Amino acid sequence: MYKSSILIVGLCLAVVASASPSWRGRIAGGTDAGAGQFPYMVSLRDSQLVHFCGGAILNNRWIITAGSCAVGRVPADVTVLTGSLSLTEGGTNHQADRIVIHPQFDESTLVNDVAVMRTRTPIVLNGDTFALRMASNYLSMGYGALISGWGRQAIDSPEFPDRLQYITTTVITHTECSNRFEPPYDQRIVESVICTANVEGFGACLGDAGSPLVYNGELHGVVSWGIPCGMGHPDVHSRVTSHRPWVLVHTMV
Repeated sequence: MYKSSILIVGLCLAVVASASPSWRGRIAGGTDAGAGQFPYMVSLRDSQLVHFCGGAILNNRWIITAGSCAVGRVPADVTVLTGSLSLTEGGTNHQADRIVIHPQFDESTLVNDVAVMRTRTPIVLNGDTFALRMASNYLSMGYGALISGWGRQAIDSPEFPDRLQYITTTVITHTECSNRFEPPYDQRIVESVICTANVEGFGACLGDAGSPLVYNGELHGVVSWGIPCGMGHPDVHSRVTSHRPWVLVHTMV
């Protein structure tokens, strides 16, 4: 097991090292997404239209992402790309006009790591772009879940893939997830998170925060934190069923 001195981070913009470099991550060990495969996927972009986080479409005005993706950002500096598997071609850019972060989001522990964003203009829902239904049933474990995202393949990879990447992953129990982390990180495995696990070389990476965890066609999680990237430890997501009432209240069209 990796010792607790290994850096465990939110999978958002950056990992703090000696020179505090900025890494933007993708699914480690991922496969190119096929046409029409992830029509609910969005790329969140900064004022320079650089991808910084993922998200998923909930309806024609609202998307869901991680709270860590929204902290310190204002709507005028966030653009939502919908309807494309590419970061450089196709799709539609929507200016955000409202950002709501979960009121109990804790930046230090990443508990309640969820936020919603509203687009200034409606998202046109069609064959390439449609909303993802939030799960209402509690999932304790399951095989064949999907995580999708953009960015680097590994923490030291020099390249950014243009094509959306995805992996198939396994939802594991809270007990197994907690047992695979050393203190104090095992204490972060609370009821409001859901964990996935893969063999080494596959998993969420820096920059994948906010991306959807989907099982049986429903949104069960929002990528939150882990040990990047694909190092054999679980990936931790905000559990959608725990936050569903809050999300519904804030995303009425």
